[in-house]
Amino acid sequence: MCTLGSELVATADLVEANEAPRAAAVREIEEELALRVPIGRLLVVDWVPPGLGPGDGVMFVYDGGVLDADQAAGITLPEAELRSWAWCDERAVAERLPGVLARRVDAAVRARRAGAAVYLEDGFPSV
Repeated sequence: MCTLGSELVATADLVEANEAPRAAAVREIEEELALRVPIGRLLVVDWVPPGLGPGDGVMFVYDGGVLDADQAAGITLPEAELRSWAWCDERAVAERLPGVLARRVDAAVRARRAGAAVYLEDGFPSV
């Protein structure tokens, strides 16, 4: 989680032209956190309807693994874009993130624990 302006957000951005979603995740983690980590399996696909903000479209969440102490200590944020980051437990995620992001992070945590992948619409499970 990082702060963008005054809002805490999950690290994310747009997939560039001719870029696969997994490659975009690798690139964004390196650009926003200065980390090179292996990206694991897909945890969440979340369709966010248009008109709800800049985060509409199809969102992918991958398993980024667990950082060791050296990796965590090496996190470096781009000053012009992000000002801080924080470890958040499930309660803090629900309190600090906007609804759709909190639902997506919660679904990713549950999917990782279950060894599953989930499909959401606007952060809600779809039948």
